Amino acid sequence: MVVERAGSTMGNGEAEGFELASVIDHTLLKADATASAIEVLCSEALGFGFAAVCVNPSRAPLAADILRGSRVAVCSVVGFPLGADSADAKLAEAEWCLENGASEIDMVMNIGDAKDGGWGQVEVEIGRLADAVHAGGGILKVILETCFLERDEIVEGCERSVSAGADFVKTSTGFGGGGATEDDVRLMFETVAGRCLVKASGGIRTRADALAMVAAGAARIGTSSGVAMVSC
Repeated sequence: MVVERAGSTMGNGEAEGFELASVIDHTLLKADATASAIEVLCSEALGFGFAAVCVNPSRAPLAADILRGSRVAVCSVVGFPLGADSADAKLAEAEWCLENGASEIDMVMNIGDAKDGGWGQVEVEIGRLADAVHAGGGILKVILETCFLERDEIVEGCERSVSAGADFVKTSTGFGGGGATEDDVRLMFETVAGRCLVKASGGIRTRADALAMVAAGAARIGTSSGVAMVSC
């Protein structure tokens, strides 16, 4: 279930006319995020026309209640932020999120397995989640956590995600000590070559940052600074 690349208009040099809000996943993943903060997040997403809100699993039902009937999707994270949960645990978490209002799942791949060269295990895990998410009518984004990976590992992570049926590959959790870079986004975009989409996330705080990521190939931007980006 691959969605159209929202950033495709960036190639014509009309960056100022680009509707940045339409590709923003308005994000609040802090441990101390209160119900009232989630309510504000959802209100802002509705007001500015963001693509989705991205929240922790326990907040997915609240976000879904607020956003029901709107065009704003509820995205929730799985295996977050380390990716070190068992495949069974990630699968159960994803299914719970889907049953409780999420339509988009951002999962963290098993980074340790990837660093060990266990790419077969990585692909099997992603494939199990992709099957479950698609069966539930959702889309799956795979977080590679690029700050921990070498260039060839980023390429391999993208290839395995595509083979397993992911809808997006995503740069970062924002909790790993490094975020999205233009070079990594460009590498991911060139590697997937239209077979899935790219989400840039982590350390993207200004409109200029976001537009640079879209120009490099990102179809979604994960950020907690979306309101400031579209208000300037």
